Amino acid sequence: MKLSIDLALRKKCPSLALGVVSAQVRTAESSLELLGELYSVEAAILKSVDPRTLLATPAISATRAGYRALGKDPARYRGSAEALLRRIISGKHFPNINCVVDIINLVSVESRLPIGLYDLAHVQGDIVFRAGRKGETYKGIGKFDLNLEDLPVFADAAGPHGSPSSDSERTMVTASTERVAAILISFGGQQSLDAWSRRMTALFEKYAEGCEIQTEIVT
Repeated sequence: MKLSIDLALRKKCPSLALGVVSAQVRTAESSLELLGELYSVEAAILKSVDPRTLLATPAISATRAGYRALGKDPARYRGSAEALLRRIISGKHFPNINCVVDIINLVSVESRLPIGLYDLAHVQGDIVFRAGRKGETYKGIGKFDLNLEDLPVFADAAGPHGSPSSDSERTMVTASTERVAAILISFGGQQSLDAWSRRMTALFEKYAEGCEIQTEIVT
């Protein structure tokens, strides 16, 4: 699988960079130790003097700016990291899905970066990160069909299958998933992507029997 950024999207979001972690994994229920890490992050957020200041951090602000550059209202279309933070600040726990998805959500909240997660068995050919086109939709995970026009989307030979806001059911991780690609999306540059890719790699190895792990930075 080759991942690239569309030139038209890069022109509108010149600081855009992607961190890719692909791995062989075992998808199962999260261990108590992984759940403990999730709860620790929740507690740290809620203990902040004003948890809502976390919503103004540079990574989240850059994601909002990227959406505005594409003509999307970031108050209506939120990056997944911001949506998860808002969920925790409101007093709700991380959603508990499986160890692979839970790892992605943990790193997303820690880094404040949206992360796309894809079962490579259902990705067709190479992936390009581009703006959604008029009439493009897909069924979001646990949601109705999403209007993708002008949203930043990941698209393969079969069409769009993911975005910083919500991924599709077509390439979602399930109990039968064996190999995944996790893509960290930074609208504010590549500076932190290597560190967060290493963090994700370590979590895959520790909690999801991760192996054959490859990382790449795409700019």
